[in-house]
Amino acid sequence: MYNKNIKLVIAAMLIGAAVWQIIEGYIGNGIMIILLALIFVFLYFKNEFILLAFLRLRKQDFDGAKKWLNKIKNPESALTTKQQGYYNYLLGIMLSQTNITQAEKYLKKAIKLGLSMNQDLAVAKLNLAGIAMTKRRKREAQTLLTEAKKLDKHGMLKDQITMMKQQMKKI
Repeated sequence: MYNKNIKLVIAAMLIGAAVWQIIEGYIGNGIMIILLALIFVFLYFKNEFILLAFLRLRKQDFDGAKKWLNKIKNPESALTTKQQGYYNYLLGIMLSQTNITQAEKYLKKAIKLGLSMNQDLAVAKLNLAGIAMTKRRKREAQTLLTEAKKLDKHGMLKDQITMMKQQMKKI
């Protein structure tokens, strides 16, 4: 929607207006304006289009998620580093259904840029392990599976990891 720097400028202006309202004696208005400014600060760290794409992806609506991601023009300048990581992560997951070569490129870039949650990093490495397995790179797939297992602290990917290890034995 807005550039990341514009969001901070808007938040600063809103906080200035809130301070002015509080000084004038309109404390309720000042508090509401501060809450509004916090929304812009939140959106600085979490891009609204990426959040909407995640919501679409949870519903298995890949076309809708792709539509929201396509609204981000020039992600290198419009997004912070972690947001770029999640942008590439989402693109990689969506492309893993159709084009594994492109998906591999995006997932590797997402891992390089960094993802803030270990679970997301584990899913990315698990997808990369699956791609490496389909391309007959068994050693790379094994190392990625081991890393994914270490990152999966809650055991949510345990079934997928064991299934992939069984498939690897067949190769």
